[in-house]
Amino acid sequence: MDTKDLLKKVRKIEIKTRGLSKHIFSGEYQSAFKGRGMSFSEVRAYQYGDDVRNIDWNVTARTGDPFVKIFEEERELTVMLLIDVSQSSFFGTVNQFKQEIITEIAAVLSFSAIQNNDKVGVIFFSDKIEKFIPAKKGKSHILRIIRDLLDIEPTSKGTDIGVALKYFNNVVKKRSTSFVISDFMTRGYEDPLRIAARRHDLSGIQIYDPTEKNLPNVGLIRATDAETGREGWIDTSSKKVRERYSTWFAENEEYFKQTFNRSGADTVSISNEESYVNALLRFFKQR
Repeated sequence: MDTKDLLKKVRKIEIKTRGLSKHIFSGEYQSAFKGRGMSFSEVRAYQYGDDVRNIDWNVTARTGDPFVKIFEEERELTVMLLIDVSQSSFFGTVNQFKQEIITEIAAVLSFSAIQNNDKVGVIFFSDKIEKFIPAKKGKSHILRIIRDLLDIEPTSKGTDIGVALKYFNNVVKKRSTSFVISDFMTRGYEDPLRIAARRHDLSGIQIYDPTEKNLPNVGLIRATDAETGREGWIDTSSKKVRERYSTWFAENEEYFKQTFNRSGADTVSISNEESYVNALLRFFKQR
């Protein structure tokens, strides 16, 4: 994509998503994610009714009198976006490619974050880490994220969510509000997900195309697997083929939801034929 077209696309996404963030998502974002973290503020003398679990035993031992730790809500958050840029995210048969929806959702979350004075960082991944952008504040930083997401050419075609989560666990030590954005058509990420969900306020956002859920009956079609490059013919007129395809999608979706829920992380699934605005608003309000 040449620079002129890229900047035009960035500007178009900025206008759309900044407006959504300012008028729709800002308040919902704040109520859903703000104040969920607590940071140490000070110690004071123990008072009747204080939670004994908050006693600071070091200060108590030093002074001979009981003291408790006082915590306050963390008003500034770090928001991390783990974004799937593998080839399967460029699939789409209806309104938009999955990657276009992913870009807009990432932009909405980012603008909502900076309007609340939060920092935003990004990990782009395929079956390897494609790029890491450390968390920062500011509009120019968000525009850089959008530009890089539009312009990225992944060096690998596959998807490995486990690799992304392991890297995330290694590089982001401070508690963050984090979103994994992918089609989640893969498995095997239970262990790093469990670690990440313990440390961070984690959510999975699944983006899918309706034909991935229910293969239409359109006869014999030639298809290419975006991640392996393998080509072949699919007989969509076969009920057995369509059922097998639907079962594959349903099993992956169920794995995604159950694995996240067991880890204590939230999930939302969004089709690229529906309004992600409504889906995200419902998701924020449920938190």
